[in-house]
Amino acid sequence: MKTKARDLPAGSSDLEAARRVLDIEIAGIAALAASLDDSFGAALDLLAGIDGRVVVTGMGKSGHIGHKIAATLASVGTPALFVHTGEALHGDLGMITGADAVLALSNSGETPELGGIVSYTRRFSIPLVAITGRADSTLAGAADVSLVLPDSVEACPMGLAPTTSTTVALALGDAIAVALLERRGFSADDFHVFHPGGKLGRRLLRVRDLMHAGAAAPLVASDLPMREAILVMTGKRLGCVGVIDGAGSLLGIITDGDLRRQMGDDLLKRTAAEVMTRDPLTIRPPALASEALNFMNAREITNLFVVEDSRPVGVIHIHDIFRAGVA
Repeated sequence: MKTKARDLPAGSSDLEAARRVLDIEIAGIAALAASLDDSFGAALDLLAGIDGRVVVTGMGKSGHIGHKIAATLASVGTPALFVHTGEALHGDLGMITGADAVLALSNSGETPELGGIVSYTRRFSIPLVAITGRADSTLAGAADVSLVLPDSVEACPMGLAPTTSTTVALALGDAIAVALLERRGFSADDFHVFHPGGKLGRRLLRVRDLMHAGAAAPLVASDLPMREAILVMTGKRLGCVGVIDGAGSLLGIITDGDLRRQMGDDLLKRTAAEVMTRDPLTIRPPALASEALNFMNAREITNLFVVEDSRPVGVIHIHDIFRAGVA
């Protein structure tokens, strides 16, 4: 890719410089989008068709971009790792197997250190995809598929520091990762498997991950006397009990509020069915915990029974959601 030095206006401010850089890099990405052709699909076919991993490699700034591309691929369902181009010459070629494919980055396409990996892929028939700024480069000529970056001006005023070229390469890596994600039908559940920690992982928690299930779920028969139902409610410490019929279907719910509203001399003599609130609000196990939180906040309640085929499989309390950091 050619770079061009540019004359700067006198008295250029910091904000002007920042906006100029961003405008130049935006133009580079726009040019990349316009330049994509059938070779992009061919690269996806190759990367999606392997049984192993996508091995990303590069030197210098291309290596830094390669690290990020490998991490993005791995996080969205395409097994990937980064192998440093220089280290590959000293034993790390053994990390690349015949089931893998190599994604090599070099803006010039003439990075000397790439020779070892390129030769290795050719010797053992390992698929090679190149991301380069020159269609006539050695790397582009050796690759099975070459993705050529458009000729863009570097944002550096001297036209020397890799700026636009690295931004465009990173954007192309993101495009590859997301297109492979969509091909595989990668879901939010899959994403949570690879991102169990942090705020994003918490946002993807499901009701089934947090609910009180099995013996921990407070359930009583409809004909159980209230004196015994209250003991169950107290023992489970969730502020409610679900009332079920003989087939195990959820008929209603009794909450602390129901007890206060129906407090009287005859309360303990009544059955659970006589005190319960019928047809309670429920939620299904696959629902997001954030959805349950929004539902409870909107209805001003603190518990939801979790139901499948009309049968309660658990209960989730608003405090469970807060403790998990979902907000």
